[in-house]
Amino acid sequence: MGRWRPQGKPGSKYITPEGYQAMNRELQTLWKETRPQVTQAVQEAAAQGDRSENAEYIYGKKQLREIDRRIRFLSKRLDGMVVVDRPPEDTGKVFFGAWVEVEDEDGATHRYRLVGPDEADGGRGYISVDAPLARALLGKREDDEAWVRTPAGERCLYVNKIWYQFPEAAP
Repeated sequence: MGRWRPQGKPGSKYITPEGYQAMNRELQTLWKETRPQVTQAVQEAAAQGDRSENAEYIYGKKQLREIDRRIRFLSKRLDGMVVVDRPPEDTGKVFFGAWVEVEDEDGATHRYRLVGPDEADGGRGYISVDAPLARALLGKREDDEAWVRTPAGERCLYVNKIWYQFPEAAP
């Protein structure tokens, strides 16, 4: 039996078209490729005899449970998503899907894109719209200040540039 965890606060239901496609690809791969392969491996391990001491069988069953859990999560999550596939009316403000260039107090510039919690990736500059930094930037315009509370204290960021890049809006 797994460890019980209290249900966390669900993340935002917004997602970019790219994020939706990536999650849907993962779901299809798990369902149509990975799960059948693992199921076949479990059947072959079960045919070897005593299942109580068969490590391949035990590990395969555990893998199947993890795959099924991920399939259930992705199916449920994708059903409730709202795909944001166009820029907002006012492209001069920071909203979901915006690319934002900010400058910190030391003069260093950083670029971020506000995306859904399922597609956040710090290495690519994608931050969750639920993150404190993104919440501080929401609704800001160019040349506005955004105050962000961090573990090291409050930081001031200056919004230098805002732009939106969606598939149909891409040059």
